[in-house]
Amino acid sequence: MKPGDVVTIHQLLGRISYFHTLFIEPALISSGKPRAGEVCCNHMDTAGYGQPNAGAVLTSTAWAVLGEIATTLGEHLCLCPDSDHRCCATCRIAASGAAIAQAWAVTEYHLYHRPLPAALLLLGCRTAAASRLALVFARQYGTSCGAQARAETPDTGLLPDSGDLPLTGELLALWQDPLAATRSPIVSWLNHCTDLNDIHRVLQQGGTTK
Repeated sequence: MKPGDVVTIHQLLGRISYFHTLFIEPALISSGKPRAGEVCCNHMDTAGYGQPNAGAVLTSTAWAVLGEIATTLGEHLCLCPDSDHRCCATCRIAASGAAIAQAWAVTEYHLYHRPLPAALLLLGCRTAAASRLALVFARQYGTSCGAQARAETPDTGLLPDSGDLPLTGELLALWQDPLAATRSPIVSWLNHCTDLNDIHRVLQQGGTTK
């Protein structure tokens, strides 16, 4: 991976943090505690801990921001049942990405005064975010773990776009192939909004051009 690619990844992780802090966090509706998800590949591997662990990798890199956000998302987060610092870092990235995408989608639907999204749409958001973020992380750190192997390609027809759920849609679009072409983050009309009410007004006016 080239130095410029790492810079781009850091920019995109910063954009997730920016979006979450400015738009989602003030409106977040979440209750309960994180749920048990799939066993990470380090805890699944009875022979030892073969992949880079979360304690060693995620506390000292820009990727740590995903875990910091995910821990505030309550039941949207599904962690390894044996969750600790020895968990596979890539699996933890996948779980954090899934939680963020679901929380963003639910929050956007609520603030735009729409019915709760269909379960298939939420699953699509979770799967897309988990697989795309995990694949980029695995590429950067040269890992090949269960989260990467289990990565699925969701039906693109089930995924929201920027005209439906702008924040969630752009999150998924930014990480679909973040190191291709210009290697720079997408700049959109979201940069001119200050809260979800602003985004809602733009959607109502149909002014979703970049």
